[in-house]
Amino acid sequence: MLRYTALRFGLIVASFGVIWGLVRLHILPAGLGDSNYLWVALLALVISAPLSLVLLRGAREQAAIKVSQKVERTRLNLAANAQQEDAADDAARDSAPRTA
Repeated sequence: MLRYTALRFGLIVASFGVIWGLVRLHILPAGLGDSNYLWVALLALVISAPLSLVLLRGAREQAAIKVSQKVERTRLNLAANAQQEDAADDAARDSAPRTA
């Protein structure tokens, strides 16, 4: 998961750098007034989103597999703990004296 996050962040930074260069070369508009960096940042986010869908597909799928495996392990551990608690509760009820 950390690998995918780092790759995604790197793609945003790279997009920011390319767009900033294009704005400096006057290929793209510089925004309105002093909004130059905000314009570049927003455009970098918009451009990097579809790029990450294509370029980071493998890393995203690996991260999803790791997350689903961790969720499954947690679910199995919770089920095992619940069974242990049920067994301990049943044993305590069976050994307790019954009053009429």
